[in-house]
Amino acid sequence: MEKNNINELKELDESFMRLALDVAVGGEGFVEPNPMVGAVLVRDGVKIGVGFHRYFGGFHAEVEAISDAVKNFGADVTKGATCYVTLEPCSHYGKTPPCTEAILQAGIKRVVIAMRDPNPVVAGGGVEILRANGVEVIEGTLEAEARYLNAPYLRLIEQKRSWIIAKWAMTLDGKLATNTGQSKWITNEKSRLVVQKLRRRVDAIMIGSNTAKMDNPNLTVRIAAPDESVFQRKQLRIVLDSRAEIAIESNLVRTAKETPVLVVVSHEADCERVNKLAAAGCEILELPRQIDLENNKIQNDTNDKINEIYSERMRILLAYLAQRKLTNVLVEGGSRLFGTLFDMRIIDEVYVFIAPKLVGGNLAPPAIGGAGIPKIETACKIQNPKITTNDDDIQIHGRLY
Repeated sequence: MEKNNINELKELDESFMRLALDVAVGGEGFVEPNPMVGAVLVRDGVKIGVGFHRYFGGFHAEVEAISDAVKNFGADVTKGATCYVTLEPCSHYGKTPPCTEAILQAGIKRVVIAMRDPNPVVAGGGVEILRANGVEVIEGTLEAEARYLNAPYLRLIEQKRSWIIAKWAMTLDGKLATNTGQSKWITNEKSRLVVQKLRRRVDAIMIGSNTAKMDNPNLTVRIAAPDESVFQRKQLRIVLDSRAEIAIESNLVRTAKETPVLVVVSHEADCERVNKLAAAGCEILELPRQIDLENNKIQNDTNDKINEIYSERMRILLAYLAQRKLTNVLVEGGSRLFGTLFDMRIIDEVYVFIAPKLVGGNLAPPAIGGAGIPKIETACKIQNPKITTNDDDIQIHGRLY
């Protein structure tokens, strides 16, 4: 093939792959712990079908695209077609049959994939099956973009850790609340609507015991899914409360039988209180006895030692959440919790809402506590931040590292 033709084919492949990446986003918040996947079917340079993985347990993108093409153009239209898909087609029986089987039955002769699936049950198996059956497979088209799209999924599969999204609202002078702990409402209704949309796409929402006490939040999603036919998940609400001090009459505990609540406690928690929380419908996770993370009775101990204890607690919790296949975890404060995550360098993404208000006060909590960074040149930078305004609030969103 001549060089010009090769370049033209590459440009064509990238163009259709961008479309596949765009449609894949439609599954965000509904497919987890599966990845977001989009597929586009093309014949003779013309798009004939588009599909994406809509929800966990539903048809995969390739099957959706084939179905779309057949519905619009008839059963034979897929023969000899090219399939552009953002992730390697699966080759195993799970909740649905293998996508490789659907591709072969459709008579598709060329498959362009952005990246291989690192999931051990696939891991190159899909590519091997297709090639063994005479299908031309092109790999690596817009791979960087595909990895960015599914970074949370890759974190879970490759590092056995949930993707951590830190969200906080603060005043212009960097305070999460006043010196009395009051924080409702720092930001306006438009910013709070963005938070509702953010909650809708995550698997769990995490807070500390002080936030639970001071704010008495619900941590629920109060807006409907964009497509009413799509099942709307109930996010797991997580409270880090080593002494099980959350009030039985709190909004979280009162609704635990309707929307799940996980209370993370230590050996210091009163057994009677723990039993009452469990009876109210809360799930209890007790940390190992040797780790006491909120022991205010520690005497003559260094801040480094206390931070180390908090970090160890968080490692245990995150390992547990990964075992439960929670892909995205939204952390909503406060300062101590953000400080622990920041010092551990495990905040992956941030949503920060800044209101044009000043409250002042040495006792008013800052956004991030913990040990912090000693030199400004080593400060963590938000990569390609997106800065928008919600009326008079400023919203900053981006990823770290």
